[in-house]
Amino acid sequence: MSSDARTLPLRETPVGGPRAGSGRGLLGRRAKALARTDSRTWIGALALLSILLASAFVVVAAADRPSILSPTTHTSFFPHWMAGPLGGLWPGLTSNSTTLKDLFTGAIVIMYAGYLAALAYMPRLGARWTIAAILAVHAIFLLAPPLALTDVFNYVNYGRMEVVHHLNPYTTIPVFEPHNDPSYALSNWHQLLSPYGPLFTLLTFAVVPLGVAASFWALKVILAATSLATILLTWKCARLLGRDPVAAIVLVGLNPIVLVWGLGGDHNDFLMLFLIMLGFYLLLLSARARTGEREPPTAAPELPAAGRRGSLLPLCLPEIGAGAAFVTAAAVKASGGVLIPVVLAGLLRTPRRLVQVVLGMAAAGVIVCAASLVAFGLHIPDLSTQSRLVTNVSVPNLIGLALGSGGETTSLHVVLSAVLAASVALCCVQAWRRRDSITASGWASVTLLVTLSWVLPWYVLWVLPLAALSSSRRLRVAALALGAYLIIGWSPASGGLWSAIGFHPEKTSLGRLHQRYVKELLN
Repeated sequence: MSSDARTLPLRETPVGGPRAGSGRGLLGRRAKALARTDSRTWIGALALLSILLASAFVVVAAADRPSILSPTTHTSFFPHWMAGPLGGLWPGLTSNSTTLKDLFTGAIVIMYAGYLAALAYMPRLGARWTIAAILAVHAIFLLAPPLALTDVFNYVNYGRMEVVHHLNPYTTIPVFEPHNDPSYALSNWHQLLSPYGPLFTLLTFAVVPLGVAASFWALKVILAATSLATILLTWKCARLLGRDPVAAIVLVGLNPIVLVWGLGGDHNDFLMLFLIMLGFYLLLLSARARTGEREPPTAAPELPAAGRRGSLLPLCLPEIGAGAAFVTAAAVKASGGVLIPVVLAGLLRTPRRLVQVVLGMAAAGVIVCAASLVAFGLHIPDLSTQSRLVTNVSVPNLIGLALGSGGETTSLHVVLSAVLAASVALCCVQAWRRRDSITASGWASVTLLVTLSWVLPWYVLWVLPLAALSSSRRLRVAALALGAYLIIGWSPASGGLWSAIGFHPEKTSLGRLHQRYVKELLN
């Protein structure tokens, strides 16, 4: 809430002190309060402006010409349909790759500094300014060409393998499809069976008739829309929880890592997270409907004895829908499945609600399995191959380097997998004790991020909405710290920093093995 003179506490004037009727001191305090309010408002406005301008710079620079900013382009290939409506707007932009790396990194750092300032001061600008800012940056990145670390053409290519060439992407690697397919040269995981969930893969089938160019833009629109829908659900959940919805959507909707590498890279994580947030919203809505009060989203006070003795009827559609949403999220991307046991643990003290959610999960599971069986047979996404991939700056690889192993070893991978399992179990206990799965799910997502061998910057999105809704300040700090770590690890100019400090994880024997394995899959 913005401070103004009416909210300032007035101290009682002691006997013999200044007269209450003398307004000089009160007016002075009011003037100082208003000046302080104005300065905070200006800081929020400048933070917002820095995010918008840096976002526009990144997108316009990437759309201008082939460069490292859009790795699917090269000197003789940057079609107008890929550049988008902003293509060619900056003909004087440098073509020096080192300068571009520095400019891109500088823009990301400015955006993150603006983001941190926005978290502190943007709520003072009010909901309208915040919502307008979020819509504006989404529009900017919707118009962007495919930015760094994109998978969107892999999505398109796997879809075309089945629809156009009748090759099951769960049993056939792309290198065996006709190489003259227009999506083949734009994709890169040519030796990898599809790791994407069956429901998302079915979505890519649906856009194939549009052609490669229109499929690209259709997926961009779908993912941007689901991102906005996730932010809307975050707003609604925050209001039901009695928390500041403006602060919540700032944390989720203006994160530059999510904007640049997530929206700019067009990743399916937005669809997965939308379904997760839909599940939490429906749980919260059902708890509110049962009690008429603000309750934790995954629990409600115990029902009267008569309710506990009765049957499950009438069925609670929001709770059934919540269960279906969580399973559907896992069918889009397997990472979403980590939260399912945590959600169920949070409902153990309310058995009737637990059974309703399980019914929804079972129903969705049957439908997903049936659809997958029809489309792909008894085959599932190739998660085992992807789980063996290692990024240089992932926490497991850094631990392996610190231990003198040259990177993440097989033994360390097994140990960290056990750590993840134990941490999820502890999160289940936390959810059961507090009857609140949001905070516990947030910590489970943090643990997943820090134990993943193949961690990518936009994965911080998995934590942000949960941190925004949680009562845990530590979880929000952890989310922001993860963001800083990912920027340092993935900014293009970081290579110069690593050289300056002699950090070369790719040059160890194990590091070279990890790099060779990735290159084999990309060949």
